[in-house]
Amino acid sequence: MSFLRAGGRAGSTDPQIAGFQIADLQTTKVPRVRRPRAGRRVNGLVCMLVCLLIAAGSAVPATAQQNRGKGKPAAKKPAPPKIRLPESVRRAPKSTMKVTGVGRSSRSEAQLMAAEIDRLIERALVQGGQLPNDMTDDSTFVRRVYLDVAGRIPTLQETQAFLDSDDPMKREDLIDQLLGSPDSVSHFYNVWADTLRIVDRPQPNIIGNPFSHYVKEAIRTNKPYDDWVYEMLTADGKSWTNPAVGYQLRDDGMALPYIDNTVRVFLGTQIGCAQCHDHPFADWTQYQFYELAAFTAGVRTRIQRGDPGFEKQNPAQKLINQAKNDFDKGRVPGYFQRLARANTYVVSEKPRKLRLPKDYAYTDAKPGEVVEPAVPWGEVPDSNQFKTPRQKFAAWLTSPENPQFSKMIANRLWRQFTGVGLVEPVDDFNDDNPPSNEAMMEYLATAMVDTGFDMKQWMRGVLYSKTYQRESAVYDPTSDEPFLYAGPAIRRMSAEQVWDSMLTLAVVNPMPFQRPSAKDYAEVVDIDFSKITYQQLKQQSETFRDTYFAAGYNRSLNQHAYKGNVLCRASELPSPAPSQHFLRQFGQGDRETINGAELSATVPQILAMFNGPITHVMLEAGSSIVDNVSSERTVRDRIDAVFLSVLSRRPSSIDRGVASSELKREQTRPHVAFGNIIWALLNTREFMFIH
Repeated sequence: MSFLRAGGRAGSTDPQIAGFQIADLQTTKVPRVRRPRAGRRVNGLVCMLVCLLIAAGSAVPATAQQNRGKGKPAAKKPAPPKIRLPESVRRAPKSTMKVTGVGRSSRSEAQLMAAEIDRLIERALVQGGQLPNDMTDDSTFVRRVYLDVAGRIPTLQETQAFLDSDDPMKREDLIDQLLGSPDSVSHFYNVWADTLRIVDRPQPNIIGNPFSHYVKEAIRTNKPYDDWVYEMLTADGKSWTNPAVGYQLRDDGMALPYIDNTVRVFLGTQIGCAQCHDHPFADWTQYQFYELAAFTAGVRTRIQRGDPGFEKQNPAQKLINQAKNDFDKGRVPGYFQRLARANTYVVSEKPRKLRLPKDYAYTDAKPGEVVEPAVPWGEVPDSNQFKTPRQKFAAWLTSPENPQFSKMIANRLWRQFTGVGLVEPVDDFNDDNPPSNEAMMEYLATAMVDTGFDMKQWMRGVLYSKTYQRESAVYDPTSDEPFLYAGPAIRRMSAEQVWDSMLTLAVVNPMPFQRPSAKDYAEVVDIDFSKITYQQLKQQSETFRDTYFAAGYNRSLNQHAYKGNVLCRASELPSPAPSQHFLRQFGQGDRETINGAELSATVPQILAMFNGPITHVMLEAGSSIVDNVSSERTVRDRIDAVFLSVLSRRPSSIDRGVASSELKREQTRPHVAFGNIIWALLNTREFMFIH
């Protein structure tokens, strides 16, 4: 059955309802509500249900309301609705990726880490005159941990299995399972894509997609964090032969911003001001900035004269000039030009000196003077003294002896799971912005080093803790009082979490395809300029056009689309999504700034949830939630299935009463009533926020 096809809700845009929604998304505080006449307190969720169901009622066509209750003859049984969802998302995936998880033998180490976290947090709470919150119930926990680790809400079956289990270790077992799941790879890729500003086209002729695959592979294999960062900072080659170079190509042609971004992302220190003058608020000088930038001054990103195939003329331009004689009116297609020019981007390192700018105005050096590489604190590890400057920089930055490196990743991940960093903003460590719990910060950084920068083992310790598993708390970023972690802060889902959760409700297979690997790209786009002929390049460019050139690639995705929306997890979609896409409406950044995602509410978000295509897709015939609810035999079980699917909990007695009233109101069209209930729940704070 199709829950909405027969009429019903279809998405009210009543201004009062929309206004309530905007306020609902902008605050995490539960609004006060009057006691009903019966004397019982009605929670915010039920108020929302009542409002939305009233709105849904107003959307029922007048003829349907007029005919209700009249002795009309029974209508002829309608034909089964046409299933309009792509077949690829309605069948179970044939195979899933193999993911490196966490070992059973190291569980005790994670438990000890969790105990120490709880000790340090509870000590701070006592000192601050607070008590820790109670532990969450199983419904809240299962939803929270799926969103935080898998990036989506659990399915109906996953929720039921967890709630029905009486295994005393089921929480730890679930954490371990999720850390080793393909879902975790997808989710943490989204997290890092926002941090590393991953885009498909950093520059018009750079093919950035292989770097996306590299980041996903690092997460899938649980590559030690220090090794991963070192690789990105020192990689050589083309993006599809050594995709780690994608990090350096992201800031191609911007040598000084590259240093600024790198230090901010991996050391949590904002030194951008020192690029032009001494930092006004921190102990950073312009000269120190240039000393650090001198380490990477020798990085080049283009082929050079003398490289294979590069003699008197740039080989890409030479082939493009030939093409002008072959194509009508000399108009060389974009796919041909892009393929040729993409092969000129090759990262390497050659000796090169960095000089101070001509307008350098301080007395410690002269304008235009050569700057020797030097680190602002600590020392380059002895084992790297005879390596290249770039390798020395990477070795210093990722060293276990560099406390800022371990503190930064610990603070970033701690914020990911608790909603608030020990240092806020998360990448602004400085003397005037100390951690809210210094002992906790030191411990988490030490634990990261002790695990060998094994991020999954470290995350396991945090997730095992009572601190993580307590009831949530309200965080007011404008308060002068530090957040002491009586429980994780209530926070809104990211755009990717909302999208992936909607897909969880709508489809059986939320990943009908995956982004091509670096190897896939290499087979299509790699060129050896010293050997390739014009005709060979022309033929290869046509293959590129039909596979990975944007127009052809996007057409191939449409086989998985519903009403123009490709039904696949956010990690596999174009990066970033188009400006009008659901993901961008809900705050996915344009990937031009570090952690540029937005969580504030907007009117387009309200409209998208009220009546957007992604809201409709889950109420189509053949969707997961339709099939799950329809398979239940009793009305009570169907109501349970709706609440367990959308909110990961069973309905309260008040919830059940409101839902039953809607079913009675639409007793001749129960499919419409269930559609209204699902739609109402999707538009609640309880769905949109991580509690």
